[in-house]
Amino acid sequence: MKVLVLGGSGLQGRVAVWDLARTPEVSEVVCADVNPAGLDSLGRFPGREKVRAEAFDASDRRALTVLLAQGFDVAIDLLPSSYLGSVGEAAVEAGCDLVNTMYGHQMPPGIHDRAVRRDVTIVPEAGLDPGIDLVLCAHGVSQLDEVHELHSYCGGIPEPPADGNALRYKISWSWEGVLKSYSRPAVIVRDGEVIRIEARDQHSPQWVGELDLPGFGRLEVIPNGDAEFYARLLGVAGTIRNTTRCTLRWPGHAAVWKPLVELGFVEDVPVPGLPGGISPRDFMVRHLGPRLQYGDGERDLVLMLVMVSGLRGGERVRLTYELADRRDLETGFLAMTRTVGFAASAVAQMVATGQIAAAGLLTAVRDIPQARFLDEIRRRGIQIRESVQRLQ
Repeated sequence: MKVLVLGGSGLQGRVAVWDLARTPEVSEVVCADVNPAGLDSLGRFPGREKVRAEAFDASDRRALTVLLAQGFDVAIDLLPSSYLGSVGEAAVEAGCDLVNTMYGHQMPPGIHDRAVRRDVTIVPEAGLDPGIDLVLCAHGVSQLDEVHELHSYCGGIPEPPADGNALRYKISWSWEGVLKSYSRPAVIVRDGEVIRIEARDQHSPQWVGELDLPGFGRLEVIPNGDAEFYARLLGVAGTIRNTTRCTLRWPGHAAVWKPLVELGFVEDVPVPGLPGGISPRDFMVRHLGPRLQYGDGERDLVLMLVMVSGLRGGERVRLTYELADRRDLETGFLAMTRTVGFAASAVAQMVATGQIAAAGLLTAVRDIPQARFLDEIRRRGIQIRESVQRLQ
């Protein structure tokens, strides 16, 4: 099995490369990155001799297509989201199967039909969120006869005492990606009514909820995703009464962030009078990014809770799936990079071995084999606890 990892020297990329190299069925891993020397931070590890680093500029579309056409069984795209469309188009042109960790609706219009014509498999949503969360949602839905509620909560946060700043937050993936996620609307269903929550309102007290997670305490729940879209994709929109997709943060985060949103600090429009077309978001990326990094001995947490309620065999039940992961200080891998990188590697190997074989633009909720995927995640040390509660 020959695998290409685009952005393989990045935070998630290094984890995917490490995981692939340790897999006996993988014969070669090509780590393509603008700065492939970043891979050196891993030192020596099992399978390192199978890894070849290659300097590569993803903005060169022709070079991207040529690289993808070099006979790989599958490619994993872990580049910044700004390259998502060009990588997808180049993969179709090159005839190379592709896995990424972004939402499927972010891919270019019409790419599904073009991929089908070229017999290319594209699997987005192969990370943590979207990724593991959507597979758990689909698994829960498949266990019920009728679904009434579906809630997915996920967040990457610092483990105390690493949370000692005003935001109670540090960066475990792309800070620019976090700011973009804070700039998109959310859609929920409450008591059967579809409600759109604009990005500027998501941190308002009327929408910020609380959740008490055993072992971790009280967390803020902030709407951040289109839950109604996935209810439709899962085929439960006709029976669903309540559904949400939310971000988890430590208490106090929303109260600090809300004024910054109101003052326009996540806007992506250049500020008049500033040289270089600098936007408030550009400033936030460059100013706060260096100040929100984890120290060598600090841990992050990834927490996920998926709850699916409805009827099974005439009984009202609630299925709960809980995931908690911490930074591995031995490898240095953050919990966020572990969960994203391991998930992407597992899905890519399913594509390369034909376990995911349909052509076109696929989706995690329908096309990733649930049992096999969850087994692979657990085998990599990411624990998911399942429970069933009978409701009155």
